[in-house]
Amino acid sequence: MGRFGGSKPIVWTGLALATAAPGWLLWRTRETLDQTRAEVAREQEVPATIRALGRASAPGVEPIAAASGFRDAAVFAGRLYAASSNALWEYDSEGAVTNRYVCGVDLPSAPLRKLAVGHVSEARDEELFVATRGGGLVVFDGRGFRQILPAGQEYRNITALLPLESGQLLVGTEKGGVLAWNGGKFTHFHDALRTAHVTALAGTLDNLWTGTMDEGVIHLRAGQVERFSDQEGLPDRHVLSLAARGGAAWAGTAMGIAEYQGGKLQRVLAEGTFANALLAAEGKLFAGTLDEGVAEIPLAARQPRPRVSSRRGEGEVEGLLEANGVIYAVLRDGLAARAENGDWTRIAAIGDAPLADNNIAALAVEPGGRLWAGYFDRGLDVLNPGASRAIHREDDHLFCVNRIVPRQDGAIIATANGLVFTDAAGGTRQVMTRREGLIASHVTDVLVDDTGMALATPAGITFLASGGPQSIYGFHGLVNNHVYSLARSGNRILAGTLGGISVLDNGVVKASFTTANSGLRHNWVSALASVGSEWFAGTYGAGVFRFDGALWRGFSDLREGFVVNPNAMAVTDGAVHAGTLGRGLAVYNRSNGRWGFSTAGLPSENVTALAAANGFLYIGTDNGLVRISERSIALP
Repeated sequence: MGRFGGSKPIVWTGLALATAAPGWLLWRTRETLDQTRAEVAREQEVPATIRALGRASAPGVEPIAAASGFRDAAVFAGRLYAASSNALWEYDSEGAVTNRYVCGVDLPSAPLRKLAVGHVSEARDEELFVATRGGGLVVFDGRGFRQILPAGQEYRNITALLPLESGQLLVGTEKGGVLAWNGGKFTHFHDALRTAHVTALAGTLDNLWTGTMDEGVIHLRAGQVERFSDQEGLPDRHVLSLAARGGAAWAGTAMGIAEYQGGKLQRVLAEGTFANALLAAEGKLFAGTLDEGVAEIPLAARQPRPRVSSRRGEGEVEGLLEANGVIYAVLRDGLAARAENGDWTRIAAIGDAPLADNNIAALAVEPGGRLWAGYFDRGLDVLNPGASRAIHREDDHLFCVNRIVPRQDGAIIATANGLVFTDAAGGTRQVMTRREGLIASHVTDVLVDDTGMALATPAGITFLASGGPQSIYGFHGLVNNHVYSLARSGNRILAGTLGGISVLDNGVVKASFTTANSGLRHNWVSALASVGSEWFAGTYGAGVFRFDGALWRGFSDLREGFVVNPNAMAVTDGAVHAGTLGRGLAVYNRSNGRWGFSTAGLPSENVTALAAANGFLYIGTDNGLVRISERSIALP
């Protein structure tokens, strides 16, 4: 009894385990599936930081407004919003500006691209979404802005936005495919779109159309992936715009518009039309063009013929939208609304700006405060103190500006098309090119003193003195013919080139430095400055180095390389400032020898030109110009 009785508990325990085994296996299976789902979710998620934005974060900043055409528009909370590259404009029902939110002050230091209005699942109400180039996604709830910045740089250049009824906002990026934002996190939307270079989005969750830079159109329908490029009849594989309505979709290119019905190419409309924007409404397809306004294409006709907008709607059309039964055209210089008779009426204009362009290439400021601003492809502006508008100069030579040196009777301008001498109002008086004795017509930098000038060019250096032009290049010992920047101290000149730095005394090359024989870590030298008894050299990739006349050294706190833009360097009593590509303003504290970086108040993190005068630092970017008091610039 005791022997068999002692075995009973064992038998019953075994039976209990056998009975519980299916439940245990089910629990383990569910746990494994949950872990797998969690791992997949982590792989799909794109980490991002969220921060509130506010004007108080950029004290002492004075934006100098530049003409920047509208990029997109949207109607939110009963107001019309329009995005230019460097500001978000808010208009009332009468077309009057009620608010203007500036990049670098109210918004991130990044150009604005697209707008959309939608309600994502983790938000209480509708919100206005702003796509930026480099600054991620900006969200406006009607009271304040917040920035959602993805961890990866490839996700920060946003090119397209599409709110879905599922509570997701689809975010198309330049190099990182399509992401989905639900109000709390970013996730990859679909593996087929993970590496796409997105230009446009249209459609719904179950019928999504994605335009790309070089792959044509990618169509997601009921879990299936279809691709349409030029080989499948698309006029061009670079898609500029998309529109979708019902079971139809349209893809706009520089060569015409492809119409799709039921996921198949139906026909090509408006062949040869540069379809920069599309909208399907009222049984028509509206196509915004670069120079012919809005074309209206009747879709019911077998061979539709576009009707071009009236003169009041002409211009470079950046976008089209429909809100409250009204069709709007986003023009470079304003907004237009379509009347019932088909005419277009301007309802809002971009505000007046003193400067002609926002892509700054060169800056100079006279002691009296007069500002000279040169552009990459728009010539030159001369802005007198207190004036509401600058004097604009532009011609075949005064076009692509590299350096400006003001003088009492005008200025000397180094351009890609010659050396231009102007009068006090910026008017061209004389032009020197290769025909007049320069070693090359493209002048990248210029030094001026009482004895003459030294001109940097892609072919060497030309000296202008009373005896006429004289040039040196590689044959005379110059380390590389392509010279980007010059700096002078006494009779000594440093020449920064594509292949290193040459030191000249009285016009003769005495020494050259490269990565092979010095402490330089990059041969491409883009900017130079004389700083006390030393020289600073900015490179195109390895940051800044210093020269004491014998040795080149780096800085212990600049171990990570960065790009210094051509000739973007300014020296003041307390600091050395360098304009960088993508990191804003680099600031060197001359008293403690430390470097720091700042983007506060900047309309873009790409700082392209600098000038210091009268206690202010003028900072030019590819998205506008600001003036900041030197005292308000935080030193490291």
